[in-house]
Order: sequence, then C-alpha cells, then structure tokens
Amino acid sequence: MPKQKTRKGGARGTSFRSRYDALEQRRAELIDRLRALGEAAAAHPAHARARTLLNTTFRKADLVQRAAVLQAAEWLITILDRTITLI
Repeated sequence: MPKQKTRKGGARGTSFRSRYDALEQRRAELIDRLRALGEAAAAHPAHARARTLLNTTFRKADLVQRAAVLQAAEWLITILDRTITLI
C-alpha cells in the first residue's frame, strides 16, 4: 500500500505563500482602518501602540504568531475607535 504524500501545511492544505499573503492583506486592511480614524486618534497613545503592533511587532513575529499580533492590533483599533467616538 503506497504512502500518501502530505503537504507541510497540515490538514488545511494551504501553502505558506497563501497564508503569508492572507496575513499581509489583513495587515493592510488594519493599517487603512487605523488611518481612517483621523487626527483625533493619532494623539492617543493606543494609536502609536497599534502602529507598532502592525509594523515592528508583526515583522519580527513568525508566521503563526503574526495572526495573534493582528488580532491584538484589531482589538486595540476597535477600542481606540470606540474611545474616539465617545469623545
């Protein structure tokens, strides 16, 4: 009985490149969302932290950790958005 070949991506069957591209696309969307908050949000310390998460921290993380970094940045942007709308 021949062995079945499995890809290194696991059961999902997605390639490294497709996962990488999906994370880069999500990062770009979050950066656009952060920019859309405007200048009122730019003065808030959370804005700088979200930028750091989306740039430096994201770039230093490996592929698996990048998803968690994006999730943290998304949460922070949501909190910042709610804070700015209350002011």
